[in-house]
Amino acid sequence: MKLERVEIRRIDIPLRTPFRTSLGLELNRDILLLRADTSEGSGWGECVAMPEPGYSEEYLDGAAEMIRRFLLPAVAALDDLTPARVAAAMAAFPGHPMAKATVEMAVTDAWLRARGTSYADHLGGMRDVVDCGVSVGIADTLDLLVAEVSGYVDQGYRRVKLKIEPGWDLAPVRAVRERFPDIALQADANAAYTLGDARHLAALDAFDLVMLEQPLAAEGLRDHAALARMLRTPICLDESITSARSAADAIGLGACAIVNIKAGRVGGYLEARRIHDVCAANSVPVWCGGMLETGLGQAANVALAALPGFTLPADIVPSERYFSTDVTAPITMDEGRIAVPEGPGLGLDPIPEIVEGYTTDVVTVGGF
Repeated sequence: MKLERVEIRRIDIPLRTPFRTSLGLELNRDILLLRADTSEGSGWGECVAMPEPGYSEEYLDGAAEMIRRFLLPAVAALDDLTPARVAAAMAAFPGHPMAKATVEMAVTDAWLRARGTSYADHLGGMRDVVDCGVSVGIADTLDLLVAEVSGYVDQGYRRVKLKIEPGWDLAPVRAVRERFPDIALQADANAAYTLGDARHLAALDAFDLVMLEQPLAAEGLRDHAALARMLRTPICLDESITSARSAADAIGLGACAIVNIKAGRVGGYLEARRIHDVCAANSVPVWCGGMLETGLGQAANVALAALPGFTLPADIVPSERYFSTDVTAPITMDEGRIAVPEGPGLGLDPIPEIVEGYTTDVVTVGGF
């Protein structure tokens, strides 16, 4: 299989409701979609980088430039494309995991479609359905937060995650726990605290949380290990985990008891699977995080979350959670679970007229 042409498409999708975290407020999703045309068919990739560096050092314009100028020529030089060879070719360039994950996803989709194999089967998925958790942004008031969570509980989500930040932490967690004493509840700080906040964060122990996700800075593994010794609530790492090696280091230091795996953050689904394997070997549970993806990205995440070590509900949600109209046929949830796509590749296709309606820019790269 050879790479023949690539379409890099920028789309802008309004969110159904604003989504606020400690990193800021999102009103829409500015997304990069990649269509890789090969000698054996086409495949799709989705970039999870944000317009501005905040969650990580990557940003959307930079990812697009990296893909166009460096990654695509390296991949196009391969005589026989496979997902593993694509990843190896891109490894010559340090960093840029979200850009690399986008290219790997698109080529893998094309390669699997040509072979009639699903993403889940390729990765080693063992489940037909994946448990869904919902991520709830920072609200204007406690009453609005509790009302929002109540709606998600009624819809059947199997875990609720509350975004927190200094000044919005103990009170919202307490309010939700008092209203819903039996739900699986966790808090996500997106690195908004320091080790000096340890005593304050220890007060979260009173609320029987499943985990406290990424309380401190991404590079602070030793600080997380120190914090873990001060809290009963299990620490989960997100931004700190960028590879299988970093996962092994975090586990070895005692910096976490749980790992959130996002394929875009770690450079692709092959590296995500390696992180899963490292965690499984150390009896550390993992779960699949989300980045407000369209149906294309959600389909790949569902396939990843079907692996056996993903024992906690994922940040994978039906399309209606974020978008009035998704770029694919809507992903739906039944009793708090989403079915793993069974078709070749991602098992979903973008709907051309919908994608076109959201498109703000298209660049075609060919003539390799």
